Amino acid sequence: MYVPAKTQQRLVHRHKFERQNVKDTVKELSVDGGKIRLTTPKGEKCIWRDYKGIRLHEQVTQAFFQENKKLVDWVNSQPLNNPVTCLGDGHDGIWNIITLISTNEKRREILDWYHLKENIYKIGGSNKRLKKVESLLWKGKLSKTLELLAGLEKAENFCKYLIKHKSRIVNYKEYSELHICSIGSGAVESAVKQIDRRTKISGAQWKIENVPQVLAHRCAYLNDQIV
Repeated sequence: MYVPAKTQQRLVHRHKFERQNVKDTVKELSVDGGKIRLTTPKGEKCIWRDYKGIRLHEQVTQAFFQENKKLVDWVNSQPLNNPVTCLGDGHDGIWNIITLISTNEKRREILDWYHLKENIYKIGGSNKRLKKVESLLWKGKLSKTLELLAGLEKAENFCKYLIKHKSRIVNYKEYSELHICSIGSGAVESAVKQIDRRTKISGAQWKIENVPQVLAHRCAYLNDQIV
């Protein structure tokens, strides 16, 4: 039976999508941000606003639009491991959320290795030096990395970035080889891309009041709640 697109949209906005809870203990999770384009009057500049996506690894994806407290409350209501590994890139908005998940004693924070590696090569300069920096950080040797980059003007901001996240920089080599936990936040980045496949279709704009429902619908689909 053919159902017009407008009818489908009305049905979606009318439906109540319950946030899916998990039964298994959450050992790892990752958080990332996405953007969604809001409706503006014809001729006016586009407005993009942030939403946060979270992936409880191998279990559930959820997304929240300007509702960080609801995100944190939902995560903390799930059965979290001790410790629960929390992964993210270097963005302050991500870590402001993660620091409210579980407790300091029961939370293991890890800076995404792949973002860290990407930032290494933004320094520029000697490729030999950059390879050495990568090798040191892969083994979690932060002090030696800072010594190597000391006095290098191009690396000043990168060193500040390392110091800021020093407690989140681990021995990635050991964690990877011993399968202690993941070292990257690719799970949530993939989830955000899947959400964007719906929200960023060509020309799409969304009324601000409809955004939470659009995200809930997409997450329900990704979580196999919709057949």
